Amino acid sequence: MLHRHLNHERYTLVALDDVIERGKRQDWADLRSAALRDRELMQKILRIARAHAHDPYAQRYHFWRRYAERHLGTG
Repeated sequence: MLHRHLNHERYTLVALDDVIERGKRQDWADLRSAALRDRELMQKILRIARAHAHDPYAQRYHFWRRYAERHLGTG
């Protein structure tokens, strides 16, 4: 996925936020595959998603929070 204001394809915190907020189905599938191989990436996803926990309308972030918590065993 091409990210706004970013000139790389790594999963930094900013890039993760962008994928969760604006990503399409294939972007999410790519993120899921990468996160299942990398526990640290899953922890980053959880960190980003928890930052949006206060917003009941941030459904994408709630989905990823629950997904990460489930796979990390924290939820």
